Amino acid sequence: MTALQPRMAPEVFFPFVLAVAQKTQADTGIPASFTMAQAAVESAWNGSGLSQQDFNFFGIKAIGGWTGPTQTWPTREFLQGHYVTIQAPFRKYASLEEGFEDHAAFLTGNERYKPAFAHTEDSIAFARAVQAAGYATDPHYADTIGALIAGHKLKQFDANRRGFASIV
Repeated sequence: MTALQPRMAPEVFFPFVLAVAQKTQADTGIPASFTMAQAAVESAWNGSGLSQQDFNFFGIKAIGGWTGPTQTWPTREFLQGHYVTIQAPFRKYASLEEGFEDHAAFLTGNERYKPAFAHTEDSIAFARAVQAAGYATDPHYADTIGALIAGHKLKQFDANRRGFASIV
């Protein structure tokens, strides 16, 4: 196991994930701005072992019939009104692209997230619908993602904003 690198600054992180987030939007309709912000939150700006070693930028656990590679990691969950740390099995990927593609497949393939796809033109509403469907235990999850989307002006990278923008 290699030593973890420090988390990325936003001006490094967002260009790092932009192309793959835009590709998943083109393939599935999931707003790139949502994917980018969610990846930042879930991976601690690529500061987590889960993202650095396993390319799992979204905290997707290895449950519900997952048959691919896994690794157990500690995770902070909001249970019964307070935060606790538990050990849980997570999906493990071979590349950044594979992790992002599986995240998109996870959202599009789970019926409980179907209501979110009524909001592909509004990434913050999409985040709220994903939280309402049970993606995260944090009661402020969608607010956190929405604040990143707004604060970093990520909606400019969504396809529905007159074509994809790029970071130069």
